[in-house]
Amino acid sequence: MSWIPFKIGQPKKQIVPKTVERDFEREYGKLQQLEEQTRRLQKDMKKSTDADLAMSKSAMKISLDLLSNPLCEQDQDFLSMVTALDTAMKRMDAFNQEKVNQIQKTVIEPLKKFGSVFPSLNMAVKRREQALQDYRRLQAKVEKYEEKEKTGPVLAKLHQAREELRPVRDDFEAKNKQLLEEMPRFYGSRLDYFQPSFESLIRAQVVYYSEMHKIFGDLTQQLDQPGHSDEQRERENEAKLSELRALSIVADD
Repeated sequence: MSWIPFKIGQPKKQIVPKTVERDFEREYGKLQQLEEQTRRLQKDMKKSTDADLAMSKSAMKISLDLLSNPLCEQDQDFLSMVTALDTAMKRMDAFNQEKVNQIQKTVIEPLKKFGSVFPSLNMAVKRREQALQDYRRLQAKVEKYEEKEKTGPVLAKLHQAREELRPVRDDFEAKNKQLLEEMPRFYGSRLDYFQPSFESLIRAQVVYYSEMHKIFGDLTQQLDQPGHSDEQRERENEAKLSELRALSIVADD
C-alpha cells in the first residue's frame, strides 16, 4: 500500500503515516497467512480421514475375499485363521469409523467454521481500502483549491471540498482504527480456539492405536504357532514354493 505522490488523484500530504500503513500490512499479512494455513490444514485433515476409511474398508474387503476362497472350504485351520482376521478387520473398521467421526466433529468442523470468518474480514479490509481511496481523492481535491488564487468562487469550492472531506476522513479513520485493534486480537485468539481441537485429535489417535494394539495382539495370539519364528515360516514358504515350481505345468521351457 505504497504512496505515489505524483499519481493523478493522489494528495501531496501524507494522510496516513507510513508506520501505520506498515503496521496494517503486517497484521493483515499475518491473517492472510493464517487463512491459507487453515484452508490447507482442513484439506489435509479431510484427505487423512478419507485415507483412513479407505484403508480399513480395503482391509475388510481382503478378509471377505479370503473367506470366499475355496481353501476355506477345504482347510478348517485356514478357515479359522481367516475368520479371526475378518473379526479383527471388522473391529478395526469400527474403531476407525469412531475415530474419523470424532476428528470430523472436533477438528475438521471447527477448522471449517474458523475459515468461514475470513471472507468477512477480507471484506472489511476492502471497505477500508475503498475509504482510503475516497479520502485521498477528496484530500487531493482540497489541496487543488488551496493552491489556487483565493477568489470568491475558489473559496466557496474549497469550503465545499473540506465539508465533503470531513465525513470521509472520519469514516476511514474509524475503519482503520477498528481493524488495527481487532486484527491482532483475532490472530491471538487462534491458540485458544484450536487447542481443544488438537487435544481431541491427539486423544482420538491415542485411543485408536491403543485399541489397534489390543486387536492385533489378540489376533497374533490366535494365529501364532508355538515354536515358529518368522525365519522358520519364511523357510517353509520357500520350500513349498520350490515344490510348486518343480511341477511340470509351471516349469520353464
